Amino acid sequence: MAVTVKMMSLIVAGFGTLSFILGVIAENKKPASGTAITGRGVIICKYPSDPTVALGYLSAAFLVASTVAGYLSLFYPYKGKSVPYSALFRSTTFVVFFNIALATAGLAVAMLLWPTITEQLHLSRNIHHNLNTDCPTAKTGLLGGGAFLSLDASLFWLVALMLADNAREDFFEEVDKDGKGEYGQALSNYDSQPVKGIA
Repeated sequence: MAVTVKMMSLIVAGFGTLSFILGVIAENKKPASGTAITGRGVIICKYPSDPTVALGYLSAAFLVASTVAGYLSLFYPYKGKSVPYSALFRSTTFVVFFNIALATAGLAVAMLLWPTITEQLHLSRNIHHNLNTDCPTAKTGLLGGGAFLSLDASLFWLVALMLADNAREDFFEEVDKDGKGEYGQALSNYDSQPVKGIA
């Protein structure tokens, strides 16, 4: 089964959407704070069991998968025809959207991983010697913001993919105008002619 632009765009969009959904669920499931239990000179924070950490890591993983698929889809040799990078980066619009997609994906990964790792640290280091601690959780809003940025990143990859597809078509049209396509056609016509004088 041949890889097509449509197939790659569905993969990029699917992973980006999964990252968005998991990030929003992680944000909604995150508790506001833990319950402080006083011990001998320490405060033990008890947090309700929630899937925030697992969902945060899954959201980041799907975002990375969407980004890798988006990047590879731009340079993949569809129908066995590869295009030089210079032909793609000749378009200023492509360069702009390519860089925006990379920057948005990087910022989204940071916004997803920062609260997820912070939340994991709060859950694992729940014994505090500071008796005034209020059992905090990760900063509210970062996971949700990262989820929306991951959706934006996948959309920017899709726009870059459409621009790359246009640049690829323009490149092959230029190659055909230079006569290389007609030369190949002439060779195939020549091969199909019967050879005279051979019994």
